[in-house]
Amino acid sequence: MSVSETAARPAVATPDGDETPVLAARASRGEQIARIAVPLAMLAAVLVAWHLYVTLANVPHYVLPSPVLVVQSLITDWPILLKSLIITLKTTLSALALALVGGVLLAVAMAQSRLVALAIYPYAVILQVTPIVAIAPLIIIYAPSTMVALLIVAFIVSFFPILSNTTQGIRSTDHNLLNLFELYGASSWQTLIHLKLPNALPYFLTGLKIAGGLSLIGAVVAEFTAGSAGANSGLAFRLLESQFRLNIPRLYAALLLLSFTGVLIFAATSLISWLLLRKWHESAVRREN
Repeated sequence: MSVSETAARPAVATPDGDETPVLAARASRGEQIARIAVPLAMLAAVLVAWHLYVTLANVPHYVLPSPVLVVQSLITDWPILLKSLIITLKTTLSALALALVGGVLLAVAMAQSRLVALAIYPYAVILQVTPIVAIAPLIIIYAPSTMVALLIVAFIVSFFPILSNTTQGIRSTDHNLLNLFELYGASSWQTLIHLKLPNALPYFLTGLKIAGGLSLIGAVVAEFTAGSAGANSGLAFRLLESQFRLNIPRLYAALLLLSFTGVLIFAATSLISWLLLRKWHESAVRREN
């Protein structure tokens, strides 16, 4: 369809003659397209500029490989990289699951008992603010196996956001509603299950999104620190191996896989958050204006 035909097309209007909803729908579609098209165009521009620089400046591939060479390495080395990716993913998801269960249970225990909160929370903060690379060598010494050591390191990194956010959510419960539950004789567990935990759900989901990315970072840091090598090693070992062998295209391919994995984890946790909050919470409910 030509531009002149488009311009000659009559405007679509609602039965009462108001074109505002139609224009708003078109603006919304345009915004959705822009959200996808603009980042993709930016990525394409960066890749083209990267490829042109490497080609025109004749940069050696062991200094900076072209994007084409990185993609070729991703394809040819896929069996090796996939095996390492699966190992890193196992550590990441296992640590995230442990952090989720441990963080929520501890937050509930701290909400139900002030003594527990006083006893545990300061040490949780100390554990969080101490650099994990400083603790990791000790964990590797005392852990019964390398896999357990990796899990503990990744767990420590991802545990605190869930604990902190869930605790904050439980403590942010409306006092008027707490008084109402007390007035009707609700027990502390009934108040927790029917009022405090639903109120803490948005806070918990925010902590989950943060912990998802941190668990991947913790897994990679743990693999770097453990220095495990061989066939059963994760992507961190592939990065080090590629660096030592000056196989820079594979190093970039492993980095690309790590970044893509982080994006997928964030997208999955964001989707879970949207599904749980979209019908009732202000942060996810679609606005009419």
